[in-house]
Amino acid sequence: MRSALACLVSMAAVLTLSLPANAKEVVGWVENAKVYPGGVTIRAKIDSGAKTSSLNCQCITPVKRDGKEWVSFSVKNQKGEITMIEKPIDRIAKIKRHFGELQERYVVKLGVCLGSVYREEDVTLVDRSGFNYPLLVGRNFLQGDFLIDTGNTYVNKPSCKNAPRQ
Repeated sequence: MRSALACLVSMAAVLTLSLPANAKEVVGWVENAKVYPGGVTIRAKIDSGAKTSSLNCQCITPVKRDGKEWVSFSVKNQKGEITMIEKPIDRIAKIKRHFGELQERYVVKLGVCLGSVYREEDVTLVDRSGFNYPLLVGRNFLQGDFLIDTGNTYVNKPSCKNAPRQ
């Protein structure tokens, strides 16, 4: 039985190495990701059930910049270091929670690097401090580029060549 399993694992490795260049990137159900500005590395739960990505933020404060609505917020990396970010508010989303209640959240455009894919993405800001993963990556970000291996974690390190330089 073990030799058959070892054979299957070896075949899967060979098949993975011979994928075409335009193949989808495989990610586990939990990955490390980087959020920009700041290049903050945080743990991310991959959630194809969520449409929009969401980020755990503390001190979410609306501010005015040149007559426009912005939001100031802090993001904590895996070492507990805090980065302050200010971004224009794109919109306010109404999110239906598990118990049917609606919650309003600020939506900002943030850069996200997952594996080798970087893109600017709408992200809702919310206090997720009660959750294990500060970033929830939704299907809007995943669409077209990823396959999720639900039995695996930390498959890819964030390594985006087109991410902003820090």
